[in-house]
Amino acid sequence: MPTDDGPEVATCMWAPQWISDDIGGLPVLAGLAQAADVQRAELSRRRRARARVAARRLAREHNLPMKIVGVDHVLDTGGYTIYFSAEGRIDFRELVRDLNRTLAARVRLRQLSARDSARVQGGIGSCGRDLCCATFLTDFEPVSLRMARDQNLALNPMRISGACGRLMCCLRYEHPLYEEFAGAVPAVGERACTPQGEGRVVRHDVPRQQAVVVLDGGGRTSCERADVCPSRQAHEAAYAPPRAEPHPDPDPTPSGTDQAGTDRESGARRGTDQGGSEHEGPEHEGSEHDSETGGESGHARRRSRHRHRP
Repeated sequence: MPTDDGPEVATCMWAPQWISDDIGGLPVLAGLAQAADVQRAELSRRRRARARVAARRLAREHNLPMKIVGVDHVLDTGGYTIYFSAEGRIDFRELVRDLNRTLAARVRLRQLSARDSARVQGGIGSCGRDLCCATFLTDFEPVSLRMARDQNLALNPMRISGACGRLMCCLRYEHPLYEEFAGAVPAVGERACTPQGEGRVVRHDVPRQQAVVVLDGGGRTSCERADVCPSRQAHEAAYAPPRAEPHPDPDPTPSGTDQAGTDRESGARRGTDQGGSEHEGPEHEGSEHDSETGGESGHARRRSRHRHRP
């Protein structure tokens, strides 16, 4: 694998695979390591181990408060680069002279920050996985104590600190999710309207996207984010579809009308339509007799009777 100090033997950690995304900037491998390359890598490993032991011994002799983190050695140039971490600036000029004399080579010392030191050494985090800085993290973003407060974490340095002794980088990953949730729902202590009634928000459960509300009528409920979101409730109130109103009954007849009376009126109307007019018993009989004998019609007789009736 090509490096700034020359090609070095590396170990493939993941099997190669085809990807659709174009990720530029990756180095192009020179090829598979041969037997001579493996022997040179083994010789370089033994020399790095020897330089690490010598650097730690000389640092103790010079009473320098520093921690040796890693050593690089390139056979082509024969030089060493020793990485160390310390709390502040250190005068290591005498240490460099002693290292040059002991290792019989040119030695450079480079101070690393706490996060860079954890990246070089590697390790296992509190989550049980390899350190992010030692696997995929390429840039360290600032992490503040406010992020831990926003995520309702206990401000215990042993719980929120990583292997480097600084705040864990994963606090930065989840912080935008907490900010977005806090801006969409009522804050803790504010009033909220839920499907079960109104109440006061007492806690945010961001991983579940829920808010815990104590109801005015008593009890506690966990509501989804959409149920307590003021903007969503205002949108639903403004654009809710209109409710369908019940249509009036087209039949004006009251529901309590006597059905028998209705039947009698219908029968009377049918009798009037069939006979042309209403007739009394004797008149009807006389009209039938007259029609059979060819006398006056029943209609004329009725008009004469009406004229002589007092």
